Amino acid sequence: MPNPPATRPRPAALPALSPTTLLAVTGGQLVAAPRTSPESGGPAAPESGGPAAPESGGPAAPKDVRRRAAGQRTARRAPTNPYLRLLATPGARAFTAGNLIARLPMGMLGVSAIIMIAGSRDSYALAGAVTATGLAATAVVAPFTARLVDRFGQARIAVPATALAVLGSLALVLCVHYDAPAWTLFAAYAATATTPNTGGMSRARWAHLHRGDPAALHTANSFEQAADELCFMLGPVVAATLCGALFPEAGTLVGASLLMTGVLVFAAQRTTEPPPTPRNRTAVSPLRSPGMPALLAVFLATGAVFGALEVVSIAHAGGAILALQAAGSCAAGLLYGSLRPARNVHRRLLLCLTAMTALMSLPLLAASSTASLPVLALCLLLAGAATAPTMVTGMTLVQRATPPGQLNEGMTLSVTALLGGVAAGAAGGGWLVEHTGTVLGYAAPMSAAALALAVAAAGAFRRRPE
Repeated sequence: MPNPPATRPRPAALPALSPTTLLAVTGGQLVAAPRTSPESGGPAAPESGGPAAPESGGPAAPKDVRRRAAGQRTARRAPTNPYLRLLATPGARAFTAGNLIARLPMGMLGVSAIIMIAGSRDSYALAGAVTATGLAATAVVAPFTARLVDRFGQARIAVPATALAVLGSLALVLCVHYDAPAWTLFAAYAATATTPNTGGMSRARWAHLHRGDPAALHTANSFEQAADELCFMLGPVVAATLCGALFPEAGTLVGASLLMTGVLVFAAQRTTEPPPTPRNRTAVSPLRSPGMPALLAVFLATGAVFGALEVVSIAHAGGAILALQAAGSCAAGLLYGSLRPARNVHRRLLLCLTAMTALMSLPLLAASSTASLPVLALCLLLAGAATAPTMVTGMTLVQRATPPGQLNEGMTLSVTALLGGVAAGAAGGGWLVEHTGTVLGYAAPMSAAALALAVAAAGAFRRRPE
């Protein structure tokens, strides 16, 4: 028979909690912290079996202990390699993967176009003229594309700009395949000038993620330069293999597909994208920033080093030997990024240019003193060791000279100057090879490096006011 309501057991009443009572969640249980004793005004004594109140100087609360232990485990797990720490940045691996996919075609498309046009029209002169036209168009269009990227954001501009460039590459394939008039080749390849500067956009992301951390930015710039060298080392090999093993248009088709895919992956990483900076009427071009014109002149002369060295080495020993120069530059760039950033970046640039001038004399000495290709290959490997540190230091100065909201434009201007130097160096090196031979042709890259050193020494590199 059920108990009457009056005799049913009633639950024990909860103790009254004063407003000063603190609650802490430990181990999934709700524990009432000691409350003030109404008699003495001090803390009430804990009940038997209850948790003791922490005294002053006693052990920390369990939540603080767990938090401290987690922090210690995180500190122990932090990688010591600067590149692993760099790639541990949230979102860095995703946009780096997309950028590398998009950057590989930069070393493929030019070689693919030359192989495709020369094979179809039996004219290397026409192929060279078409690619030179595309290079000139890129030098004109790229800074404006970068300005739009800074103003409206990377994703909004890079994707449609890349789509236009890919359409230009596809139009070039169709013009070559269907034997269209020669002028259509120039028009189609010029349309690829809208290709965004993917390396500059990646550097802008690193600058946004690690602003105020010179060591991380130094490592990031070194990583990006090594990636450039790797892509320009592998790109021509991949292009030549595809065009030879499949069909002449294969290199261009694969390169265009990789470019579009990589930019889409890169642009999809919106969490790491720098915020757009709307231009106002008082904004001026980075060209007017203090020290920028002299820096661009250094990049122009440095590009002449690359262009002349490429043409002369191909004429002297074939294109495969250039991979050693790129390998030396890639290895030196990675090593340089693991070092501490320079306190005086301007002085570091002069030291790098001095080393590059000295090392560029080694191929000339090897070619003039011996006909051994292994000796020349070793000299090219050593000569490449100074190029990446020079580029990393120069890019660091460009970032410091450029206003924060115009980083893409500033770095694209430096790349444009570099490409202009490559074209001038290739023309000068080719002239020397034709009129004096390949041995004296190696004087061209050494002279260009000495010119870059002279410009850097004479230029007034002044930091932009903070």
